[in-house]
Amino acid sequence: MLSTNHIPEGWVESTLGSAVEILSSKRIFAADYVSDGIPFYRSKEIIEKSKGGTISTPLFITEKRYNDIKEIFGAPVNGDLLISAVGDRAGIPYYIKDDGDFYFKDGNLIWFRNFNEKLSSHYLCYFLKSRIGQYKLDSLMIGSAQKALTIVGIKSMKLLLPPLPEQKAIAKVLTAFDDKIELLQAQNKTLETMAQTIFKEWFGKYQIGDELPEGWRVGEFGEVIEFINGYAFKSKELYTEPIENAYKVFKMGDINKGGGFKPGKTKGYFPKSMSTKLNKYILKNGDLLMSMTDMKDAVSLLGHTALMIYEDEYIVNQRVGLIRVKNDLNIEYPYLYLLTNNDDFIAGIRAGANSGVQVNLSTQGIKETEFIIADKETNKVFNNVVMPLFEKRKANSQMIKELAKTRDTLLPKLMSGQVRVTKEKLQIS
Repeated sequence: MLSTNHIPEGWVESTLGSAVEILSSKRIFAADYVSDGIPFYRSKEIIEKSKGGTISTPLFITEKRYNDIKEIFGAPVNGDLLISAVGDRAGIPYYIKDDGDFYFKDGNLIWFRNFNEKLSSHYLCYFLKSRIGQYKLDSLMIGSAQKALTIVGIKSMKLLLPPLPEQKAIAKVLTAFDDKIELLQAQNKTLETMAQTIFKEWFGKYQIGDELPEGWRVGEFGEVIEFINGYAFKSKELYTEPIENAYKVFKMGDINKGGGFKPGKTKGYFPKSMSTKLNKYILKNGDLLMSMTDMKDAVSLLGHTALMIYEDEYIVNQRVGLIRVKNDLNIEYPYLYLLTNNDDFIAGIRAGANSGVQVNLSTQGIKETEFIIADKETNKVFNNVVMPLFEKRKANSQMIKELAKTRDTLLPKLMSGQVRVTKEKLQIS
């Protein structure tokens, strides 16, 4: 931790309350919700946005309600900062950039606005993301059953501030990494959309019961795959923080709603020294991971899959099904990934689920799910067409991982003055 006895040249000590207005705002109640209008954010949405995700189920208030509140209390604008304030994920900041009009539900969020000449809002966002910032926020938490940040506590936070031009230069360096990551993430979404479009054009026009092209037939999912149920780890076997020589534990939370892989969601780690008899659960590039459980009232994950792009980094947990290619029909993992996230297949696989508070898929039910199997030549040509798209997505994802690692390594050094930025050039002190 940076000591005030070692203040970098030109830096000054300040408190947040003296550099920015910190407040909450007018509360939004359930009676104000409408089906369409001005979106508003809660802590949940801010966390999703700050992690680079998209809001899956946005909430809205009427434009009139928004304007009434805005006139009296104001509303966040580009350059303002919001931070989650309650619960296990308190302390996550979100910098508002080109978001247009929106409001937010206070109580679980703290709002920073009207920054003075001492402090750049963009710099503050990165500072709060850094280990130094997170340590300071953690020290301000109150409560035991549920942690929370208070406005009074946040205002009292002390921090060392570089000159404003250096703050902006630091933020510009870090933003370059984030902009590149966002560009690659957007490209990956485009590549997946292209692959899904091709899949639908080739296979989506045929339904079970239709007359099929010569050589095509209806078969069962189990004909083309090997299926392994995830390993039932004991909670005492897992670490909740990264440790050396450990596998990341792949859980249902690593699967996106609607399908896809969330590689930044890992919360469990298992020592490699304890996995000598668990080789079949260690994940390979091209493995598919299927959610086998979901809540009855909000089914969004059940049957959907994520595609593993890393080799020997993850091990699979229970209630996640491990699917591997196993057939002589030229069906490869791109086809299986697109199939298992296709609406018709999802409807078919969910038809075999049990019913209760939780909805569960059985191994047998998954294997017996019917789908249309094309002839070997069609499958081969299809794979040749879409495999380059998946390989490009994999290369982009690897680049995203490396960029994020470099950014996260650089972040605390910039925030402590160990690395200085002069005219956008890095200098190591």
